[in-house]
Amino acid sequence: MIKAVLIDDERLARTELKKLLMDFPEIEVVGEAANATEGIESIENLQPDLVFLDIQMPGKTGFDMLSELEKAPHVIFTTAYDEYALKAFEVNALDYLLKPVEPKRLADAIHKLHIAEEKEAMSPAIGTNRSLLSENDQVFVKDGERCWFVRLSDIRLFESVGNYAKVFFGANKPLILKSLNALEERLDEKVFFRANRKHIVNLRLIEKIEPYFNGGLLLELKGGEKIEVSRRQTVKFKEMMSL
Repeated sequence: MIKAVLIDDERLARTELKKLLMDFPEIEVVGEAANATEGIESIENLQPDLVFLDIQMPGKTGFDMLSELEKAPHVIFTTAYDEYALKAFEVNALDYLLKPVEPKRLADAIHKLHIAEEKEAMSPAIGTNRSLLSENDQVFVKDGERCWFVRLSDIRLFESVGNYAKVFFGANKPLILKSLNALEERLDEKVFFRANRKHIVNLRLIEKIEPYFNGGLLLELKGGEKIEVSRRQTVKFKEMMSL
């Protein structure tokens, strides 16, 4: 059973959506909220798998609400304004439904949810915040007002910047308040390799490997970044990558 919470300031919109969701017996609506503050409370208390989220609400918007969550469930946006579509995909929502919601579009969105859930089922359960993350897991990254859901396999590099880490994916490089050591504990070492004191690289996104000074290596990533592998880590890297 997939637990869902509906967050929308219009009671009628919530009622209409609940009616439409009756055609999907696998989805159970466990809670409702009329604004972002109530929404955060519902998500923290009910731990839903899915949130139907309105964007324009009194006080904080749906985007504001997402940026305040520590760990976000799957999100399907529902809104009357299609100019938000681009931003909805910036935060990597599952889908984006225009009101009034059409049954066929809702069915498409639920189908996307099932695909996402299947992918997650194939990866190890996250359980607690200390467990290992697989490359198929999505992580919530927020930097100031911007937020993204990013699949770990799309992140090519973590770079230490003081107490922060810069996260490289696509053309984005947001900063998160996490040390490289803390990140290293939770990343799969078969995919993410600690190249040196300042960098963790995604082994799957290395474009080129060249010999470098003092017996080290120079890695070129798909984004064009060049990262030096320290001499000590080069030994480990060669062991990992050899047959």
